[in-house]
Amino acid sequence: MKDDSSIAQIAAMLREEIAARQPGDRLPSSRELMRRHGVSPVTVSRAIGQLAAEGRVITKPGSGAFVAPRPTPLREVPDLSWQTVALGDRVIDDSGVTALLTAPPEDVIPLTGGYLNAAMRPDRQLSAAASRAVKRLDAWAAPPLTGVAELRGWFARQAGGEVTAADALIVSGGQAALSHAFRALAAPGTTMLMETPTYPGAMAAAKAAGLRTAAVPMDADGVLPDLLAEAFAVTGARVFYCQPTLHNPTGATLTGERREQVLQVARAHNAFVIEDDYARYLTDRAPTPMVALDRYGTVVHVSSLTKILAPSLRLAAVIARGPAAQRLRAGQLVESFFVARPLQETALEFVSSPAWPRHLAAVHTELATRRAALLAALAALLPDAEPHLLPRGGKHVWVRLPPHVDEAALVEEARRNGVQVSPGRIYYPAEPPGPRLRLTHSAAVHVAELTEGVRRLADAYARLS
Repeated sequence: MKDDSSIAQIAAMLREEIAARQPGDRLPSSRELMRRHGVSPVTVSRAIGQLAAEGRVITKPGSGAFVAPRPTPLREVPDLSWQTVALGDRVIDDSGVTALLTAPPEDVIPLTGGYLNAAMRPDRQLSAAASRAVKRLDAWAAPPLTGVAELRGWFARQAGGEVTAADALIVSGGQAALSHAFRALAAPGTTMLMETPTYPGAMAAAKAAGLRTAAVPMDADGVLPDLLAEAFAVTGARVFYCQPTLHNPTGATLTGERREQVLQVARAHNAFVIEDDYARYLTDRAPTPMVALDRYGTVVHVSSLTKILAPSLRLAAVIARGPAAQRLRAGQLVESFFVARPLQETALEFVSSPAWPRHLAAVHTELATRRAALLAALAALLPDAEPHLLPRGGKHVWVRLPPHVDEAALVEEARRNGVQVSPGRIYYPAEPPGPRLRLTHSAAVHVAELTEGVRRLADAYARLS
């Protein structure tokens, strides 16, 4: 018997023995294998070494060879490619929204985001309000389908004018409100007008609803009414989405005169205006909502508590009148029935308590301090980043960069340097006019971190210049 064939034979015999044993069982000793098969110690050693290389045995010096744990068999990956045909070519693009909602790593300073940081949130007071809310009679029962009456009344009073509780519908946050409104007011395949730049979440919701979007330019005072009229005439659109107070991302607030002009333009074209009033509570100088100026059912008003309170307080009101209101209510009912009553009762408890005005005053003071710190840091450390305007509140500053700057490269270099910022391109429904950044001052833990974040951004900028 040749040595190589002896090794192969011993290995084959041991494979059969291993198959009959359990992982961890000890194999016969080398001496026993030598006696049993009449082979040399070298032959046994090489056979066991081959099995060890195959992963069948584990050798322990001084103890012998043992059956190795059996590998877990690979699961067959199912073929899901058939779904590509079934789903068709409609795509829901969540990239812009995901970028805004994804928390940065711990060592990265956030100069982006849409919510108050933990130190600014009224978590303790919200918890107290929640405790009181769940003790209310019928707190866990189904609420009225359009929302708890007292909460609808509160939102109606906040809107002002002739708005009543019957006009308000409670929904699960501002983003849900926009999705409901877009689907209710515009048919798939039609065009909706929106400011440029604008909120990426609105663009994503419009696309998910099957709508085309057309951009209407704006300046430091908001959307330009004459160009809005032209856009209605050219596109045949019947819906205009706007953020007239502390526009995201620019911070512009539509003047009173322009608010009236926008309403006149919309009425002339038998069109709706979706007023996204997301920032009403982020300033102490909020103008009268457009819905309060409207007597013809032109405005569909969206107001949320999430931005001013906490990201998990997903609660907003949609205010509408006429057949549009009925369609919105039907859409809410078919899609999600209603908003959980404990959440509605918690919000009502909080806004009805002394904690609400105290929280507003504290947030307004802190936002003003942070805005001033951010602008001062930009002026001192990165003067090439020119603020679009000085916003009267809110959480963001919109800055313009020199034309030669590669916006995407700067955002990536800033991230590598430990600061996260929002690229301007994600805010444009059409081609961006040049490099821009949206810088947020509400997400950083403290004011000193804002200055450090701008310093890191300036270092990244210098490396690319």
